[in-house]
Amino acid sequence: MIETELKEKSRVYRRKILKYIYNAKAGHTGGSLSIIDILNVLYNRIMNVSPENFHSNLRDRYVQSKGHCVEALYVVLADKGFFPEDDLLTLCQYNSPYIGHPTKYIKGMEQNTGGLGHGLPMCSGMALAAKKDNSPVKVFTVLGDGEMAEGSNWEAMMFAAHYKLDNLCAILDYNKLQITAPNAEVMGLEPIDKKLEAFGWAVKHVDGHNLEELTQTLKNLPFETGKPSFLIAHTVKGKGVSYMENVLKWHHGVPTAEQFEQAMEELAADSLSNF
Repeated sequence: MIETELKEKSRVYRRKILKYIYNAKAGHTGGSLSIIDILNVLYNRIMNVSPENFHSNLRDRYVQSKGHCVEALYVVLADKGFFPEDDLLTLCQYNSPYIGHPTKYIKGMEQNTGGLGHGLPMCSGMALAAKKDNSPVKVFTVLGDGEMAEGSNWEAMMFAAHYKLDNLCAILDYNKLQITAPNAEVMGLEPIDKKLEAFGWAVKHVDGHNLEELTQTLKNLPFETGKPSFLIAHTVKGKGVSYMENVLKWHHGVPTAEQFEQAMEELAADSLSNF
């Protein structure tokens, strides 16, 4: 069953995210755990991209605008064979290219990101280029909800709607927490769907941890012909680890040895039903 296979991948991915963050003593734990189901579906069910076709103009594009949660992307790219997984044992260590944000030094990375508000503008340009080439390429990006306060995103949204970039899909990791406080306290987004629609996008909501729902929704792109697609994925920061879920401090944090062991137990194979 597809859903069971993807669930197992998500469980393993979560364990690896925690393993490498724990080893590095650095990382954006909560957000990496909240986006991993989205990346799982994109790379294993939706996108036409692989180590073999990465230099082909016909590959689909993914840019992680939410660059600080690069640990999630690293474990997926390693699983897909872009580089040896053992490379991640050097995460955030001296002279390692595996740093705390995506860089093009890493195989499988399309763009350097980390400065929030950059991913969607870059993806809009990629999508326009594909349109001009009459290419079947689809372009995807994942944005953080705190990142939506950046004006460059809204400029890109106007651009994408104006040029009818229905080969572009933006996915919002809507876990509703950012580094200092809940979004509603820092810079409220609601009604986010109405705002996006007013900017000319076709919008859908999805449970960002329901792998089957994510798969079926993303298989049916564009949501509306002639409009870019925006998927609001409702997620849980720290998803899968009980003491991290919806806890602000885990935006960036490294578990202690005891916490690490607890997380590994919670993400053991016999806990698959928890997801």
